[in-house]
Amino acid sequence: MTSYENEMSPEVTYGSYLKIPELLSLQQVASDPPEHDETLFIIIHQVYELWFKQVLHELDHMVDHLDNDAPHRGGHQLKRVLKILKILVAQLDVLETMTPLEFDSFRHFLANASGFQSVQFRELEFLLGMKDPAHVERFAHNPTEHARLLRRLEAPSAWDRFLAYLDRSGHPIPSYVLERDVSQPVTASEEVQETLINIYLNDPALAEFCESLTDLDEGLQEWRYRHVKMVQRTIGTKMGTGGSLGAAYLQTTLFKPAFPDLWDIRARF
Repeated sequence: MTSYENEMSPEVTYGSYLKIPELLSLQQVASDPPEHDETLFIIIHQVYELWFKQVLHELDHMVDHLDNDAPHRGGHQLKRVLKILKILVAQLDVLETMTPLEFDSFRHFLANASGFQSVQFRELEFLLGMKDPAHVERFAHNPTEHARLLRRLEAPSAWDRFLAYLDRSGHPIPSYVLERDVSQPVTASEEVQETLINIYLNDPALAEFCESLTDLDEGLQEWRYRHVKMVQRTIGTKMGTGGSLGAAYLQTTLFKPAFPDLWDIRARF
């Protein structure tokens, strides 16, 4: 860079590179006068959305590695996502410092807003194979978010891409699994489980990748469980915001694995 160009270029600082002024301007409370704990509530959920963005970024990269027959490279992304999931759980410890009375002081300002409406979390579910077309229509009012979720619905899940890789690499996967309707949830297959058992017995490196996928599944289930308990602790049996059933709905999502085959084989060794 010439001295002239250096003089004309704006100085890059920590704040300008990270857009700190813009970032710190986004925590706008709805309560007036401001309720103290509303800022905490906003920050926690905005941080969740940032982490969801990073998790999607990492898992999409992992899937690209699978498509290129390089699962060993995708294992790095899995390890990073597992660390992020631990942070997501730990954030609930912070949120639980807010008592039911403190949450109730501003809860009515949320109106119809609900975590149920997080398009990124629905994208994550779809990417992992936990698909429900009904969720897509809930975003019909927002064309951009609707299109994003529809794309995820119609695309093969991470599990579909993993099974396709296995088939290409000589581990047999039945055609009815490879050619299934990918807009439907992933379901267990005894033939797939036979292949997985063979991998565990004869291919340690690939078995380790399978264990990392199981860790991912377990980590997401752990976050769901802690989220349910946080909601129960904060609002009890009340209806959730946005017309959701609150803790009652969240309980229905518990203990539903993304990769059922990896769990079903545990009793077969």
